[in-house]
Amino acid sequence: MRAASGALEMDSAGRTREAYVEYLKSITLISQALQDEAALTEDREGLGPNTPKMLKLAEQCLERVKSLAATLGKNKAKPSAPGGPAPISRHRRVFSDEGGKLSPFLPPEIFQKLQIAEAQSARKELTPLEEASLQNQKLKAAYEARVARLNPSQALQKTSLTLSLQRQMMENLVIARAREETCLNSALAQLQRKMEERRLRLQEAANRRFSSSVALTPEEQEQRELYAAILEYEQDHDWPRQWKARLKRSPSDLSLVTGLFSCLLSFPEHPIAQLLRKLQCAVYTRLYPAISQNNPEATPAAPIGLAFLSLDAGGLLPAEPGGRRLRASRSLHCMFSVPEHGSATLRHSISGATLADGSPDASRAEGDARSPRESSFEDLERFLASPEDWPPGEPMAGPRPAASLQEQLKGIVRDIHNAIDRLLSLTLLAFEELSTAAGKDQCLACIEDAFFPPLWAPLLALYRSVHRPQEEALARSMERHRHASPADLGLSPRLFPTAPGRLAYGAAVEELRLIPLETCPRRKLDCIVRALRSICECAEEYCSARDSRTPTAGTIGADELLPLLSYAVLRSALPQLLSECAALEEFIHEGCLLGEEGYCLTSLQSALAFLRSLP
Repeated sequence: MRAASGALEMDSAGRTREAYVEYLKSITLISQALQDEAALTEDREGLGPNTPKMLKLAEQCLERVKSLAATLGKNKAKPSAPGGPAPISRHRRVFSDEGGKLSPFLPPEIFQKLQIAEAQSARKELTPLEEASLQNQKLKAAYEARVARLNPSQALQKTSLTLSLQRQMMENLVIARAREETCLNSALAQLQRKMEERRLRLQEAANRRFSSSVALTPEEQEQRELYAAILEYEQDHDWPRQWKARLKRSPSDLSLVTGLFSCLLSFPEHPIAQLLRKLQCAVYTRLYPAISQNNPEATPAAPIGLAFLSLDAGGLLPAEPGGRRLRASRSLHCMFSVPEHGSATLRHSISGATLADGSPDASRAEGDARSPRESSFEDLERFLASPEDWPPGEPMAGPRPAASLQEQLKGIVRDIHNAIDRLLSLTLLAFEELSTAAGKDQCLACIEDAFFPPLWAPLLALYRSVHRPQEEALARSMERHRHASPADLGLSPRLFPTAPGRLAYGAAVEELRLIPLETCPRRKLDCIVRALRSICECAEEYCSARDSRTPTAGTIGADELLPLLSYAVLRSALPQLLSECAALEEFIHEGCLLGEEGYCLTSLQSALAFLRSLP
């Protein structure tokens, strides 16, 4: 206990290294005391009453040791310059008296100083239990000496001496435990007071950062509390300070920002990571009722037969361009709605086409006759969640009004923007080195990469519910013109390959099919940009192959690019691109929409509108 108290005094006085050593001594003494207590009580079950307090004291001492070790690690002495004096070894060779030969032994005066230093370092203050143990050893030795002097006939006196010894040893132990408990409570109180002082100091730093003449809003108050939590976290962990030093050394290296976020998200106890999960759960809590209770996906009668927001029981999940089958979680809202080949989907299309002929009852009767396993993925999810309640006793409610869904979507979009802004501002507060324009943009991109993936599927489902009429019209138009020739779209033959059987603009079609597989807006926008670049490259290649004598034969303008993009979209068979573009227009940063990315997104929206308006 005295060692712990001394360590606290040294720590408060700023004597870091001495406090570090004293804390380690305290931990050693505590473990020795616990070991002695366990040896004394090995005949009884359980532990002593002071064991939890001593363990808590050891734990708090260990926390201070970690913090002081981190501080000492920063203050390492710099290496001496080349050519400087070499360090003197403690055990150095000296010249002996005989012939000047080197001797491995120390001179007497140095030997005497070392012995004195070792004797002084060996002295240490004993804990109350250690003092009681030494006293009991002396009592036992005196008892054994007196017993040895007794005659065999003095058995009664020997018994009296034994009882007296046991009483004195128990009294010493009781007194020592009382003293130890008092010291333990004092040390715990000092440590708790020190930790509370640190918390208040960090809270004052946060208050100074958020000082304002007006009252703080609840959001600002929460932001201040989170900032104080970040300061406290950085007191106990070294990696934030290391990353700040890297960012300060290389402020223009944007790859460090990506590495910082990867490291930050790998520590779920960090306040920023905790806030990210909290905001994601809040957004999903608002999304779930809108997409689950009265979602058009859950209605038994699909209004059109293009596998729109549903899974056909007889078909397979679509494959990615590389040939991999999509997982159900990835294909729920991203499946290819108008595949070029597939008998099951084609049968579905024929049944849905009756709506345009004015006979929706046949399609509804077909939908009612389907088993629960042939219904939408929403029904399958409910079946897996609660199979004992399947089939439901009451028919599922119809879709919500479009106006209600539109209002919910606006509120959810507003919540998402607010959540991203809060994460960005808190990150810039914690890492001031990211306050440059390029650093903010990269930081925002990393936040979106972490925020959107678990939320994009339900968010896109809500967008598709809101834009359902437009997607239905686009899907019907794609179905009608799925075998249209380039001439039907007003395209010149020079913009297509001369080799028979070669798929025109296949690379652009594959890039468009990658859009539903991504879960971050910026990555989706990159797919759109690559698709348009691929169209320009293919058009230049096809035109140059036809007329190699004219250098500018492969140059195309906007009046040719839009029909070519419409052709690629038609071949991709993805009516949900309409909802994808609507979501991208909302969540892509305004700065990105002013350059090439914005032009490519607008071109894709124009191509979708053109296909929807085809006669």
